[in-house]
Amino acid sequence: MSTVADKLAKKSSSRTSEKQVRLRLVYVDFWSAVKLSFLAAVALAIVNVVAVFLIYMVLQTTGLLGKLDEFFVAFTDGSFSIASFLSLPQVMAFAAIVSILNLIVVTVLGAVVAGIYNVMVKVTGGLLVGYTSN
Repeated sequence: MSTVADKLAKKSSSRTSEKQVRLRLVYVDFWSAVKLSFLAAVALAIVNVVAVFLIYMVLQTTGLLGKLDEFFVAFTDGSFSIASFLSLPQVMAFAAIVSILNLIVVTVLGAVVAGIYNVMVKVTGGLLVGYTSN
């Protein structure tokens, strides 16, 4: 019983000339690096906010936040309550602020890494990458 994969394997078994190309990466465009790092930072920010929400909901559902609040109320004679600081809107606001700061830092780091690479290319000659066609 012959499958499509077997037929393609037989066709590709004929010897083709493999051409190898060696290219050198000598420049990383600044704005391309900024755009790419910004998109990566947006993805990380979304993951961060969703992760904080899920962790908060798990802690709330299992009752760990309630037990922690009881511990602090008993430990501080009722003068300090975690529940007043760890409500869902406050936790999500904190997660959003951290995500925005992370977005700025990752975007700037992407630009800095591109600049450092472009400077280091002048010393090292660039990154040698090999490609082959099968």
